[in-house]
Amino acid sequence: MLRMAVLLSGSGSTLENFFEKIASGEIDAEVVAVVSSRADAFGLERAKRRGVPAYVVPRRRHGTLASFTDAVFEPVRRHGAGLVALAGFMVKIGIPEDFRGRILNVHPALIPAFCGEGMYGHLVHEAVLEHGVRLTGCTVHFVDEHYDHGPIVVQRAVEVLDDDTPETLAARVQAAERAAYVEAIRLFAAGRLRIEGRRVRVLAGG
Repeated sequence: MLRMAVLLSGSGSTLENFFEKIASGEIDAEVVAVVSSRADAFGLERAKRRGVPAYVVPRRRHGTLASFTDAVFEPVRRHGAGLVALAGFMVKIGIPEDFRGRILNVHPALIPAFCGEGMYGHLVHEAVLEHGVRLTGCTVHFVDEHYDHGPIVVQRAVEVLDDDTPETLAARVQAAERAAYVEAIRLFAAGRLRIEGRRVRVLAGG
């Protein structure tokens, strides 16, 4: 069974989705630790309700990115996590060598469109509507040293409707995110993902 850690900064709705999918047997995994960059993140409460160890690591208490990264990954390593899933973790982290190719993130657009530093949450959906594109969606990708840049694992398209608002569009994209993230974790847990440069190959199932 895959042991995974979840990093978050807010409500923890993605974490809750993981818990539900694990309970239903859709993901063969266990959340062994939750790390938040904010002490007031409701995701911490979600973790405690499930009996999952939860930690707070504020960025402001660490003078360097390296120090912050070490502090974030200390409980991740201590609990033996083999995968780290970013779930609305709103702070940049470094990529430890022992976790390269083992950190996933989801972005609410079809990378490489509408992504990069400063492009997150409702800002993405507002930009999509301003540009008049007909398709948006979500992307699950491995994390590297740059924002929204690592090798892509799963993408799902979402149609943009003429009467969409940022809120209505966000709701449909978030539904796609929940499904895509679960798919990516299932593939990772099954050992079916192989990173080849900028591409991720999905190996045939056994």
